[in-house]
Amino acid sequence: MSRSNLLTSPLSDLLAEYGVEVVEVEADRRFTGGTFQRPDGSLLFVRPAGRPVAEWEITARALLGRALRVALPPLPAPFEVTEVPAPRG
Repeated sequence: MSRSNLLTSPLSDLLAEYGVEVVEVEADRRFTGGTFQRPDGSLLFVRPAGRPVAEWEITARALLGRALRVALPPLPAPFEVTEVPAPRG
């Protein structure tokens, strides 16, 4: 995937193309979304309920770009992507 495609294609098309499942949860205001890569390689995105669509667009594209290893420009403040390694065992 190219950076241009990731940033300009409709988000719903991108999520469908890569088989990303999205679940919506109640979350702390500071949480803007998350990704879980399942053992089979499929992706689950966690979307906080009641948040602005524009915020989700930024977050989801950043998460997908990170998962697909697409080089993207830095996120605007106050957003940041933090990777948390899966527990072993």
